[in-house]
Amino acid sequence: MATGTSAVQSITATPRTGTFNKGFARRVRMQGLIPAVVYGAGIDSMAVTVDPKVITKVLYSDSGHNTIFDLAIEGAAAAKGMIVDWQNEPIKGHLLHVDIKRIAMDKMMRVSVAVNLVGSPVGVKVGGGILSQVLHEVELECLPGNIPSHIDVDVSELEINGAVHISDLPHSDDMKFLGNVTDLVAHVTVMKEEAATEPVVGAAEPEVAKKGKTDAAAAAGAAPAAAAPAKKK
Repeated sequence: MATGTSAVQSITATPRTGTFNKGFARRVRMQGLIPAVVYGAGIDSMAVTVDPKVITKVLYSDSGHNTIFDLAIEGAAAAKGMIVDWQNEPIKGHLLHVDIKRIAMDKMMRVSVAVNLVGSPVGVKVGGGILSQVLHEVELECLPGNIPSHIDVDVSELEINGAVHISDLPHSDDMKFLGNVTDLVAHVTVMKEEAATEPVVGAAEPEVAKKGKTDAAAAAGAAPAAAAPAKKK
């Protein structure tokens, strides 16, 4: 389990004014910035602009969107912040907008943290099984300063049908897992052989042929009876 990042992250935001329409957002992006909203900590929300390169650096850091950084807003008191939502351009993936939440470092908060499987299970190496990860993130509650960047789980001892549940994850007094303790995180299953799907040639043909001949015979036998002329008295 790794907590935080070694480098201190800092984001500077500039308050924005005016009509916040598509034209305004487009002009902001032409300046190399993106629109953002800052809210939380009992303070009114504020429309700002930020550098997308800095936001991207935070999102791709070890702790990702769970990174706690120094938030500097011109004309406002310094605060701690966290990225809680962001929007990307669907084709090229460029950042279009971001939501930043002010964080109180002395208050517990809920976050989702990535689960990283470590090692190669015995059931895979020896038994020929398959390792499947069911939960890639788990939700937990802790103080902002104790948020782990990810949770490492050693799966090297898992045999066939072996499993890891939330109750098996590394626990500490600094955080509390919020999911059901019996929820499955990962397991090793048996590799099933694919059943043959190709039909057996000629297997169904006799029945079809027989049915066709029966129907034809019935029709041939019924035709003369139906067509026979009435006898003259």
